[in-house]
Amino acid sequence: MNDSGSQRTVTRFRDELDSVVFGVGFVVAAIAVLAFILRPDQASEYMNNANEFLWTALGWWYLIAMFILVAFVAFLIFGPWGNITLGDDDEEPEFSFLAYFAMLYSAGIAAGIVFWGPAEAIFHYDTVSPLIGAESQSSAAAVGAVQYTFFHWGISAWTAYVVMALPIAYYAYCYDAPLRISTVIAPWVGLDNLDGPLAKVIDILAVFATIGGVATTLGLVGNQFLVGVEWMTGASVGDAGTVLVITGLTVAFTVSVALGVRKGIRRISYFNMALFALLTVITFVLGPTTYIMSVGTEALGAYINQFVTMSFYTGSAETAGGAIAGWVGDWTIFYWAWWFSWMPFVGLFIARISRGRTVRQVAVTGVVASTGVTIPWFATMGATGIFMQQTGQADILSVISELGEAGSGYPLFEALPLGGLLTVLFLVLVTTFLVTSADSSTLALGMLTTGGAERPSTINRVIWGVLIGALASLLMVTGGVDALQAAAIITGGPFSIIALLAVASMAYSFGTERALFLREEDSVEMPGSSDVVTGGAQDDD
Repeated sequence: MNDSGSQRTVTRFRDELDSVVFGVGFVVAAIAVLAFILRPDQASEYMNNANEFLWTALGWWYLIAMFILVAFVAFLIFGPWGNITLGDDDEEPEFSFLAYFAMLYSAGIAAGIVFWGPAEAIFHYDTVSPLIGAESQSSAAAVGAVQYTFFHWGISAWTAYVVMALPIAYYAYCYDAPLRISTVIAPWVGLDNLDGPLAKVIDILAVFATIGGVATTLGLVGNQFLVGVEWMTGASVGDAGTVLVITGLTVAFTVSVALGVRKGIRRISYFNMALFALLTVITFVLGPTTYIMSVGTEALGAYINQFVTMSFYTGSAETAGGAIAGWVGDWTIFYWAWWFSWMPFVGLFIARISRGRTVRQVAVTGVVASTGVTIPWFATMGATGIFMQQTGQADILSVISELGEAGSGYPLFEALPLGGLLTVLFLVLVTTFLVTSADSSTLALGMLTTGGAERPSTINRVIWGVLIGALASLLMVTGGVDALQAAAIITGGPFSIIALLAVASMAYSFGTERALFLREEDSVEMPGSSDVVTGGAQDDD
């Protein structure tokens, strides 16, 4: 790039920047990085203490908030508001359904799905949920283990993202509001006041949550990649190798996000979904197919039958003083907080690609279709791992005790026919899903810190990519998985409240014939009328 081009790039970065949101978010994230460099033990201790308080004292709140979101999205799917178009009534969706679903799924919890697919069920099989109440490593424990993986990664998880995406897309494409998280409060403060103090606070919180949630995933899945390298080569990479690998992954997703949605994220998403489907089908066919179908079918029935019970289960009857049981805190509360911490960036990314779709299309694609793809993966991987542990074909629990949960997938695939090839494919899938989740989050951070620009400058995207990679590396080296989980729970907490604000905003706006924004001008009519105001040019990125 010549000097003139470089100057234009820098000028664009400077001109589009929301200095308050970018400055506060960057400074606090940088302080967190420095804290783990200078005082790693103390930083980890503070995080773990805050984490323990949140899931023991406030875990009930995470459960209630998530169930409210599920109930509301169910109403959107089956109720009259599902017909509302996110844009002009006659506007065509910006992306085809296949591209839309591939990007939505890859940006969502897909990287975590690859990590926990082989790992979670075998954990629950060994250490059974108090709600299941089965003997460890029994047949009943096997069904309960797969059932809980459906619960943790199914409807509830995907619902959180849809709740955040819909009001942002609605106000952005129907009323020319900016593409940022604070847009969800438009009905309460007015479109003209979305640069006020409350909006700034919400966007700054969104930056924190995104950094914490994505650093958690980058650290967990990066660790899985490192364990895979160690498993295949027999050589431990050490702390220096950890930082080097995370750096390489950071460069990969930063390059992808710099290429944009169409050239970068969309193409990798297609590859992800194809490889994801291939690995699922091959494992299903080469693995214990009958056992997978038997356990998976029963687990699915139990998931549907006990969904409400699991949604409100705290395990307090099994603990002194009515405190939330450690199992629920370690698993369900952690996951719900993790999904809340991912709400800002996944919701914003889904909003970014949902122009021209109806509320029902977004809700069905984001919740029903995504859950429909997730359940076969967990049924296949979970049941296969349990079967191999039962029959002695692979001692996965011993590998986990030695290498951690990141090592669960490698003995599973190695024990199957074509094990060497499957292990390599799994390692590739880990990498590409991680790149897609991370680059979509970096894009969202760029949008948040530029006042809602659909195409943030390359410099902005690179800055956030480097910072997230640095934080993930330090969390892995100094605090391990415990610190990563604590980061997700801490940063996700505030968004359980903001998610309910998003629900209230949709109920207020969707439920009235006119969108009663607090503006000096006449109120603007809802989509479906002749006077809808539509904003934002389509991105040809």
